Amino acid sequence: MIKVNKFEAKTEEDALNKAMVELNCERANLFYKSEFIEGKLFKGSKYIVEVIEKSDVKEYINSFFKELATSMNISIETEILYNNESFNITLITSNNSLLIGKEGKNLQALQNILRQSLKVKTGISIKLNLDISNYKVKKLSTLEREIKKIAREVQKTKLDVSLDPMNSYERRHIHNLISEYENLTTESTGEGKERHIVIKYIEK
Repeated sequence: MIKVNKFEAKTEEDALNKAMVELNCERANLFYKSEFIEGKLFKGSKYIVEVIEKSDVKEYINSFFKELATSMNISIETEILYNNESFNITLITSNNSLLIGKEGKNLQALQNILRQSLKVKTGISIKLNLDISNYKVKKLSTLEREIKKIAREVQKTKLDVSLDPMNSYERRHIHNLISEYENLTTESTGEGKERHIVIKYIEK
């Protein structure tokens, strides 16, 4: 269960300090959102800060996949790490292909469901990346090799190349990859499932 704790003070900083003292944890171990309440008549202005412990979120993620394992009658082992302001979740299951789905569609759907569930529970958009048996890592490695070939061709021909549609995780990775190439830039275009990257040559 994720507990949302509320604290009030004249400043956001004071409210957060209250939270850290009462919950006995560092700010780095908290998610929070704040709301400023304008004072009226004899009541002064104040900040209301809603605080969630990251350990509670981790426990909820574990519970989410335990329930999924029970409902699907499969085994799921969960490894959760928090770095780069995101929960990185790796699953090892007795039926990886079922949870990954064709071209990773089931995996993407699971990630979206978990993210939305956390948003409903906490009221905060929590970043997370879900992978199963390093499926995304292996897929990105293959994708990287293809994109590097295309990048070299764009540098050589100076002609723009439109890539196939990708999810936001893959697009972000490609943007970062191409940023390392001289005279190349990237642009995302299209809507929804058709959103894709265009690699462009730029003179410097």
